[in-house]
Amino acid sequence: MHTVVIGGGVIGLTQAYHLAREGAEVTVVDARGTGLGASKVNAGWICPAESAPVPGPGVVLKSMKWMLRPDSPLYIRPSLDPSFVRFMLGMWRKSNARDQRAGFEGHLRLAADTLQIFDEYRADGMDFEMHTDGLLMAFMEQDNFDHHIDNLDLASQYGRQPRVLNRDAVHEQEPLLTDGVLGGIYFPQERHVDPGAMTAALHRRLVAMGVRIVENSPIDAVERNGDRVTSVHSDGNRYTADSFILAAGAWSGNLSKQFGVPLPVRPGKGYSVEVPALGLRSAVNLWDAKVAVTPFNDRLRLAGTMEFGGLDEKVNQVRVDAIMRAPGKYFRGWEPPATKPTPMAGMRPMTPDGLPVIGHLGHLQNTYVSTGHGMMGITLAPGTAAALTDLVLRGKQAPALAPFTSARFRSGARSTPQPVA
Repeated sequence: MHTVVIGGGVIGLTQAYHLAREGAEVTVVDARGTGLGASKVNAGWICPAESAPVPGPGVVLKSMKWMLRPDSPLYIRPSLDPSFVRFMLGMWRKSNARDQRAGFEGHLRLAADTLQIFDEYRADGMDFEMHTDGLLMAFMEQDNFDHHIDNLDLASQYGRQPRVLNRDAVHEQEPLLTDGVLGGIYFPQERHVDPGAMTAALHRRLVAMGVRIVENSPIDAVERNGDRVTSVHSDGNRYTADSFILAAGAWSGNLSKQFGVPLPVRPGKGYSVEVPALGLRSAVNLWDAKVAVTPFNDRLRLAGTMEFGGLDEKVNQVRVDAIMRAPGKYFRGWEPPATKPTPMAGMRPMTPDGLPVIGHLGHLQNTYVSTGHGMMGITLAPGTAAALTDLVLRGKQAPALAPFTSARFRSGARSTPQPVA
């Protein structure tokens, strides 16, 4: 069995590894170098407990207000392009409690074995920075705090062990928090990694396993014969295989058209900056500001914003400056560095319902898709790769994949993700 994986981000590399370790011949074809973009600049969180889809209650009203602020956590660049309008209308239709809860449960099921699989990666010789200190959500607004407390039952049901912390308790958990922080929720099992180091370790391990990795080779043509793909082309080269997996992140929407199965995957730009270490006890979600704070061994990463616009990685300094200001409200002694750090941007693959697309690519019998993981790529990659490997190599459709089928985007198809037994 030979599989071509299109895309060398965290999803594509993880998928290639799971296939290769079960004996499959694998070729990874990436439009640029592996592990770049969102796979490199994200917060690095392994956080099933924080995996609720982006669309949810109140998102429509907040997004309308935020559109008027250039430094807001969410920015939507206005466009009359029909596909963009359909995407945003689809997202707003999903901005309700029922759909968000169903999607959250789907993510929790998919990530059920995530921590165990990460330990397997390390045991197999992948060397990357990983911390097991948990994740703290810090709140300055009572309404946001109360909303999250009301929705902890699913996290508890799936073993995430949330601890609700009042004002005194949250300051005991993280002494650097300011008095403005009125409470928090601590998830002791969540982890974080250096995502750039992780993808580099995956790349090295794949090479050692005999996986062929082709970089700087964007796909420019797809050959089909009926309901099967026979080859893909890139820069004059033709890649044939028994099966193909589209895992090209934010570029998957455009590429899916070449396969004849267009998917509503659009880019959601995010930014990160790195500053000197602060001495935090764990990763912290500055929830009201929508900024993720990740302590690495030798530095601190700040990540945030969601920007719906074009497929580019241009940096908007106004939005970066907003990320840099946020820690000053939450942490004692916070001072931005005298020299502005160089910001990084990455394009997250977003879908209208906030859920990934995993499984067969439409009607194609030997072609699969794994994309649309949004801000949850690191968290969902292991579970996605394990389940899709079963489907590709053995034809076994894992129940955990039920909510993520590409068929949900067909006209008239049921679009509400259904919890599975």
